[in-house]
Amino acid sequence: MTGPELWAEFAAKTGVNGAYDGWVFGDDPDGLAALVRAGVKTATSSAYPLYGLEGEPLPVSGAYSVLLDSREEAVCVLRTTKVYVVPFRAVSPDHARKEGEGDLSLTHWRAVHRDFFTKELAEAGLVFDEDMPVVCEEFEAVYP
Repeated sequence: MTGPELWAEFAAKTGVNGAYDGWVFGDDPDGLAALVRAGVKTATSSAYPLYGLEGEPLPVSGAYSVLLDSREEAVCVLRTTKVYVVPFRAVSPDHARKEGEGDLSLTHWRAVHRDFFTKELAEAGLVFDEDMPVVCEEFEAVYP
């Protein structure tokens, strides 16, 4: 099912209409989508400096999106519940746990995200550092 098809089905069943974004996790899209489906992953994070470079607005609490897999097939509808920006070094153990990856620890989160952000920023000609702002987003799967 495509993102627009899932969104139309969700809108028809819930009466929720309006704009939504469709997106794919940047690293291991299928594995991370499976964690969302299982209810283990309820948060994500992204490098704040890239929003300005790409002209993208920050996520907004209350907004809906359609999570897609690596084939850009719809996985589920998400509703963003919380968005905040903190330096990489200040990401909390609670947020790391909500990301649902590895052993759920902040140590694991930092190692994986340090590598991911370093590569992602380098592609844009930027350099990672521990003071870089990180966009922390919490969400809930609302459909199906």
